[in-house]
Amino acid sequence: MTVTIYDVAREAGVSMATVSRVVNNNTNVKPLTRKKVYEAIEMLGYRPNAVARGLASKKTTTVGVVIPDISNTFFSEVARGIEDIANMYHYNIILCNADKRKEKEIRVINTLLEKQVDGLLFMGGTVTDEHRDAFRTTNVPIVLCATSEATNTYASVDINHEKAAYDAVTLLLNHGHRQIGFICGSLEDTNNGLARYNGYKKALESAGLEMREELVRIGNLRYDSGIDATKYFLGLEPRPTAIFTATDEMAIGAIHAIQDFGLRVPHDISVVGIDNIRMASMVRPQLTTVAQPMYDLGAVAMRLLTKLINKETVEDTRVILSHEVITRNSLSHVYK
Repeated sequence: MTVTIYDVAREAGVSMATVSRVVNNNTNVKPLTRKKVYEAIEMLGYRPNAVARGLASKKTTTVGVVIPDISNTFFSEVARGIEDIANMYHYNIILCNADKRKEKEIRVINTLLEKQVDGLLFMGGTVTDEHRDAFRTTNVPIVLCATSEATNTYASVDINHEKAAYDAVTLLLNHGHRQIGFICGSLEDTNNGLARYNGYKKALESAGLEMREELVRIGNLRYDSGIDATKYFLGLEPRPTAIFTATDEMAIGAIHAIQDFGLRVPHDISVVGIDNIRMASMVRPQLTTVAQPMYDLGAVAMRLLTKLINKETVEDTRVILSHEVITRNSLSHVYK
């Protein structure tokens, strides 16, 4: 039979209110009484009912996290940062994978809110009017992690994606490259797509170069689309001397496509990505990339959410973290 708080109180010889205070770490309990209650809990195998406690306190100490693609190394690393800070502040997380589908994102947002989570972290993806409609149905705090939205209505933690792309292309320009192919995310994706496209375009304009549409391909941010887009670039005449991709995963695909074609990276074509996933330093040649602080994105977003949940003072609800250009072996000066 299920052990109840009444059973613990009877075994310890105290009131149910005293057991409740002990379970909820209330300091207003004598040490000897606290010891008796813990001994009764251990002997009976009592496990507090989190749902009942949540109803009483109006808090579940649970945070919902919407992740667009759990198989993506980038989001896995961000989730590690979220989990570590959640544990530090005694929150549990419910992690929901949305498969990068808007309708599923809306569904899991509503499901998490129905479970009475204390706060919501929305990771990645474009925030649309449908998302805002779902967010407006709740009073719990919402923090956007590794993404942002046009109206700046919600707290967010992200990098400057346009500047990250600008810095990557500028690095290539400084190495003498003028024919730079770009594998972009969908332009409906405000970060991996539109913002990084704008950064690529502005870097070229700053160098006095006109952006050529035939040097831009839209990918899906994954390895295979990096291969496919690179095969297209290799068929151009003249072909690009460098390829910049909106994600490291596509960049690794680009490296392999170039090698399969019988060319060398970076002697024949340089490759630069964004993210600095673990594979960036494992691939050969090692990938030059713009590093996002993946773990910190998750950790800072979770800490911001705890502050909002507990109504702590927050000076700025829109946090931009720094990125870093990491030069490795996939980049060289133009030899031609």
